[in-house]
Amino acid sequence: MGFFDEVYKIVKMIPRGKVANYGQIARLAGNGKMARQVGWALHVNPEPGVIPCHRVVMKDGSLTKSFAFGGIDIQKQLLESEGVVVGIDNKVDMTKYKWNTEDSYENWF
Repeated sequence: MGFFDEVYKIVKMIPRGKVANYGQIARLAGNGKMARQVGWALHVNPEPGVIPCHRVVMKDGSLTKSFAFGGIDIQKQLLESEGVVVGIDNKVDMTKYKWNTEDSYENWF
């Protein structure tokens, strides 16, 4: 399985109402130094609507200005529709909404 496939598998596991950051996804996919490649993988998401790339944000909780499927406003709408509060600064509170992968550990195997 290639890196992009691993990214897609992991992103599908992010629960509704939670977010992950690019570095977190890269670490889970096996290489924490490939956060930019995670961004590229999501930019070419082969299954929009199935792979919830809107749940991936910057490490400080900022939404992605170049969100591939409609821009920052669409990402904000999608997150808010799942109960994630996005501040007026277009940031998500990572202490509240960051996906704790320990919660989903049993799903890894």
